[in-house]
Amino acid sequence: MTQLPKTTERKMGLVIDLDTCVGCHACVVSCKGWNTENYGAPLSDQDPYGSNPSGTFLNRIHSYEVQPESGPAQLIHFPKSCLHCEDAPCVTVCPTGASYKRVEDGIVLVNESDCIGCGLCAWACPYGARELDRAEGVMKKCTLCVDRIYNENLPEEDRVPACVRTCPSNARHFGDLGDPDSEVSQLVAERGGMDLMPEQDTKPVNKYLPPRPKDMLNDGPREEIDILAPLLAPVVEEPKGFLGWLDKTLEKL
Repeated sequence: MTQLPKTTERKMGLVIDLDTCVGCHACVVSCKGWNTENYGAPLSDQDPYGSNPSGTFLNRIHSYEVQPESGPAQLIHFPKSCLHCEDAPCVTVCPTGASYKRVEDGIVLVNESDCIGCGLCAWACPYGARELDRAEGVMKKCTLCVDRIYNENLPEEDRVPACVRTCPSNARHFGDLGDPDSEVSQLVAERGGMDLMPEQDTKPVNKYLPPRPKDMLNDGPREEIDILAPLLAPVVEEPKGFLGWLDKTLEKL
């Protein structure tokens, strides 16, 4: 069995803003593209154009309709991938040592050459964040694009996970959550970042920023805006010309 490090120098991870995620799946597509062409074995697909397509994805989006205690129901888009837990059960159950957590940055990875595809890590993960690649017979998971974030051949702005770089609504943020002064840590503190399923006691590094009620803005009522109002408003207050004469004539009938 693989042993977890007692501490890690850094805690690299994602902060996902559920208030601004629009569920466009751009992060899913970019993740699939980058991880198919770069680190590890390609992410395979089975019968992609047939009647029963399936495939391996390291990041997925789930959408839920949520009914707050007050206010209208909201559609929440919930991205989910490996959370790079501090107490990662997927690592400690691995019989070959293929799953491991890096001391230098806390990223959980799989050494595919040692993976036997037994699936124990998938059973141990309470978040369903691991997938067996049917073509390669090995377990796959989010790597935080480890081959990208340290790549000095890339421009500075591109040294972030592919999902973060491509998000059009700026709902995904990347950084060191072990540093209280980092941008991501401050964002978590300001917005009340949450752990996913804290009762599992896995201490996930990734955090979620809760969605805000849609009828509130800046701790006050949000002004209601009728988008059809400009189209329904009269062009002039009082008709003139022929229409004015016709209107007055009809009033006398």
